[in-house]
Amino acid sequence: MKQGFRQNMAWLHTWTGLVLGWLLFAVFLTGTLAYFRSEITLWMTPELHAARPGAAPAQLALDRLAELAPEADSWSVTLPSERSPVLGLSWRDPGQPQQRGAGQVMDPATGALLTPRDTAGGNFLYRFHFELHGLPREAARWIVGVATMAMFVAILSGVITHKKIFKDFFTFRPRKGQRSWLDLHNMTAVLALPYHLMITYSGLLLFTATLLPFVVEGRTRQAAPRTDPPPALTAPAPLVPIAPLLAKAQARWDMPAGRISVEGRLSARPEITLSPARNDSLATQAGGGGGGARLRFDGTTGALLEETLPPRVSAITATHNVLGALHRGRFAETDLRWLFFLSGLAGTVMVGTGLLLWTAKRGMKHAKSGVTPLGFRLVERLNVGGIAGLSLATAGYFWANRLLPARLDQRAEAEIAVFFALWAAAALHPFLRGPARAWPEQLGLTALLLLGLPLLNPATGGAGLPQAVAQGSWILASFDLAALICGAAYALAWWYAGPRKRRLPSPAPRLRAPRIAGE
Repeated sequence: MKQGFRQNMAWLHTWTGLVLGWLLFAVFLTGTLAYFRSEITLWMTPELHAARPGAAPAQLALDRLAELAPEADSWSVTLPSERSPVLGLSWRDPGQPQQRGAGQVMDPATGALLTPRDTAGGNFLYRFHFELHGLPREAARWIVGVATMAMFVAILSGVITHKKIFKDFFTFRPRKGQRSWLDLHNMTAVLALPYHLMITYSGLLLFTATLLPFVVEGRTRQAAPRTDPPPALTAPAPLVPIAPLLAKAQARWDMPAGRISVEGRLSARPEITLSPARNDSLATQAGGGGGGARLRFDGTTGALLEETLPPRVSAITATHNVLGALHRGRFAETDLRWLFFLSGLAGTVMVGTGLLLWTAKRGMKHAKSGVTPLGFRLVERLNVGGIAGLSLATAGYFWANRLLPARLDQRAEAEIAVFFALWAAAALHPFLRGPARAWPEQLGLTALLLLGLPLLNPATGGAGLPQAVAQGSWILASFDLAALICGAAYALAWWYAGPRKRRLPSPAPRLRAPRIAGE
């Protein structure tokens, strides 16, 4: 601490970023992909790619439920949305507490039942982002929470350290080794600095219950009034058409309904409850959904029985919900989610270039001294496995989704096993081959896997890029386009990391001795 304040902040910035940098890179990458977890899951279920919007999907779903579960006491329908084009069906039999048929998926245009493959989809990437995988849930949240705290410290100390941070944002010197890594690190850090501060601070807030379990806000719930159960019928009462009720909900909320629940089907007074597709109030978002808003109708007459508004919350709860909603991004429309996605990629590059900058700075010093410490060699190899290796494992995860048998038992777990097997092999690879060879080999393989995804997609039953564009399915088209762009970026990184032929100096011209007369 005898150095100046900025020098101390530089030391803090360096070591907080290095110690947990590989974990932070994984958290940033998987969290960034999780902004499109529904779209990723759709791409990973090619059996659903042919689904198209229908004229009256809600009524079609209720008619199908009448065939599938005529004796059920309750039905539930998840309506199509811009992020999922299919209908979800489930029901509950009398006296049973659990829903049945939750895996039933229906084409909203034809009413045909679809059988998508079992897949971990985008949900695995989302859960890994903050709970890792295979670790006890509480321990994993502690680890990620501590890493988030380190990230917040690294961001603040980095801002203090770089007194010319905004000037450096406009500076990039390619092919300059350490300077290039520093410029790229500064550019990605400043480009999305407000996002980095928001996403890190809100992430810390979401871990409050884990890191500070004694800080708990008391909450009270008002018990719902109990009513006597209506008399049971021998046959279900006929339900009113659902379309007028959906129109009333659309007019009331200025957005479509996202879920239909039918309760008490075997009684004289069945009820239909509609929930909105989303909640536009960030203050009442505790994890997405409609935020508690409901419309409850009489199922036989269509009369409105009750309107439930989002609950009023305290200022503390509202602040927590707003920051949590900003962190998850579920409220965001497609354009805003793309902005979050690009900002997350900038954060991922920021963490990765920070790790590479650490080795670049010290590599020149060790090269001059002729002595390479064990710690430096370890960090060099961990960088390969933590950065290129995770990228390779993620690309391989998508390939495993299409190459594993569609009806394999415990298929979702098999996809995850492939992901970790590839990551473990990639982490071991630089210890066997050395970083100089491991970097281009892993980056090149990652580029090939990503560039091959748009070809693998139609070859394994999915809607290919031309077909998706022709049908207007931009969810599927965007996945393939993103794979091509990322594949091109990794191919460029492979080219820079690969061995290049050094230009040798041209030999000096041979000087011919002057000829002596008479020779």
